[in-house]
Amino acid sequence: MVTSYPLPEGFSEFDVFSLGSCLLVEGLLGFFLNAVTIVAFLKVRELRTPSNFLVFSLAMADIGISMNATVAAFSSFLRYWPYGSEGCQTHGFQGFMTALASLHFIAAIAWDRYHQYCTRTKLQWSSAISLAAFVWMFAAFWAAMPLIGWGEYDYEPLRTCCTLDYSKGDRNYVSYLIPMSIFNMGIQVFVVLSSYQSIAQKFKKTGNPR
Repeated sequence: MVTSYPLPEGFSEFDVFSLGSCLLVEGLLGFFLNAVTIVAFLKVRELRTPSNFLVFSLAMADIGISMNATVAAFSSFLRYWPYGSEGCQTHGFQGFMTALASLHFIAAIAWDRYHQYCTRTKLQWSSAISLAAFVWMFAAFWAAMPLIGWGEYDYEPLRTCCTLDYSKGDRNYVSYLIPMSIFNMGIQVFVVLSSYQSIAQKFKKTGNPR
């Protein structure tokens, strides 16, 4: 028998059901589409290039996000988080790590496109594998910090999934948020914008980005 938990104040059954439905669609659709990318990379020999390995890695990260969303959808339909505090920490870590990795791979792909089109430098396998390994380790490092006390994972307002607790404004949280945002978001946005801007400028000058 499933224990019934009251909803947080200000939320209705419709809110919980709507959230769960959106997360379920996001999770299943994201899993399927990214799985297609992964299978294509593994099955089609012509697609197995260093540049496409970054796209493959991005799909792996996005599948992790989709799995995280599916777990949150299930708990939303239950109306409570059934996995306890340790499950909350694991869910928060896995979701945050894959989200950060996804941002890094988007920037890495933009950086690779810049070199392909603007410097005509092709990515080598050794560089692609090293870059992917660094991205996963870097994302894991920042996602692990809340587990050891720098930042914190906690329940979302509906208490049906867990993520970085953004409601706190103490010194510990601020000292984590600022460098995390710079190294995991600010730099990535700069790389993406500057890379594609350079490609666009080359296209305007030559009429052909290649």
